[in-house]
Amino acid sequence: MSKQLTATRAKADLPMLGWREWLALPELGLAAVRAKVDTGARTSSLHVEHAEVVDQDGVEMVRFVLDTGRARIPPQTVMAPVHDRRRVIDSGGHATERIFIRTPVRMAENSWPIEINLTDRQNLLFPMLLGRSAIRGRYRVNPARSFLLGRFDFSESTP
Repeated sequence: MSKQLTATRAKADLPMLGWREWLALPELGLAAVRAKVDTGARTSSLHVEHAEVVDQDGVEMVRFVLDTGRARIPPQTVMAPVHDRRRVIDSGGHATERIFIRTPVRMAENSWPIEINLTDRQNLLFPMLLGRSAIRGRYRVNPARSFLLGRFDFSESTP
């Protein structure tokens, strides 16, 4: 059997995501965040406000405010180690240097670490963009469908 045929069959066995999904970032205290799944974007991005790099016992950390825009989830200040700094080109072709963190993401029953760059997504519909490097080898994407992993039930969550 050829390598290409084997890879195609393996891909077909992957679970399917819609173009938008609910996910959690438990180490950042986010039980539910609505994300746009974007295979055209290499990296994942998270909307943050007031990002500030600080030194904590010789470790470079970033302190930032998470605001998902949900009334039941008030903005919260979070700190995370700086994983990297990289140049990112946005969909408009503008290049900026961004801070990256590494944190687990949870989707349905699966959890794994991903890299996320921190940026201002205030004027965009989704507080998070889930890029292709985060889902490579784990999921396929059906761009015609939404919330294939289920909808988040806010009545069961705590504020």
